Amino acid sequence: MARRVTERKKLFEQGDEILPPTTTCGLIGFAGGIVGGFLGGGGGVVTIPSLDHVTTLPRARIHGTAALVNAVIAVVGTSVYSLHGGAVDWRTGVGLIIGGLVGAPLGARLAARLPERQLRLLFIIVLLLAGGKILFDAVSSSGQATSALLPIARTPYLIVIPIACLLGVVIGAWSSSLGLGGGLLAIPTLVLIFGINQHTAAGTSLLVMIPNTIVGSIAHLRQGTASPRLGSFMGIGALVGAALGSWIAFLLNDQVLQLIFGCFVLLMAIREGCTFYRRLRMLQA
Repeated sequence: MARRVTERKKLFEQGDEILPPTTTCGLIGFAGGIVGGFLGGGGGVVTIPSLDHVTTLPRARIHGTAALVNAVIAVVGTSVYSLHGGAVDWRTGVGLIIGGLVGAPLGARLAARLPERQLRLLFIIVLLLAGGKILFDAVSSSGQATSALLPIARTPYLIVIPIACLLGVVIGAWSSSLGLGGGLLAIPTLVLIFGINQHTAAGTSLLVMIPNTIVGSIAHLRQGTASPRLGSFMGIGALVGAALGSWIAFLLNDQVLQLIFGCFVLLMAIREGCTFYRRLRMLQA
């Protein structure tokens, strides 16, 4: 507790918000950008715990601010993937985008209404499920295409697009409410349900993130669950980090990328779970 108070004293106040120094904001955005660009998802797994550690913002506002940064990561990451010749699956991508445009505003409103403890717990549960499943499939001997529920190569468009739209609503609402950008749910969906390889799933996820994060960011700004100043500082760092992370991803094969993705998500889930447990103990003490 004393350490927490000491850290808060290092922060400087701007208007009605207590924000960390600009350099710290940029570094957090840079780290989130690298992770988001590298894994094909939002950098919320980095930016959310970091903001929780160095700011006094409530959890809903932290999630909304992370959503602003994810918009930058999506645009930059998609651009780098395109320049490097990265593949995007438009069949599932279009459906996810349409559904996400419906789900993103719903998720922003959900973030404003859910109690902070529930937001934290939901964040941890999703990280555990997504990380565990991806890591299991990375070390499994079965191929993605044969283990997929609806292999994209053998499923008619009239079935793929409606299902992708429904999944897009869930992903859009989830990513907007938690500020994660959607990659942690979109990539497992593309890989496990449609049998798309990891690199194509990452590129498609970044593409889907663009409209979803923009719509979600607007909703968060309108209802006051995002800090535009903090998001701007972090966005500058994310701009560079996302470009670097997307470029590094092309140097690895699909299985290695999956292993890294799964391990990273599980580690973040464990870290968040420990933090959640300590806070519960403090409240009960």
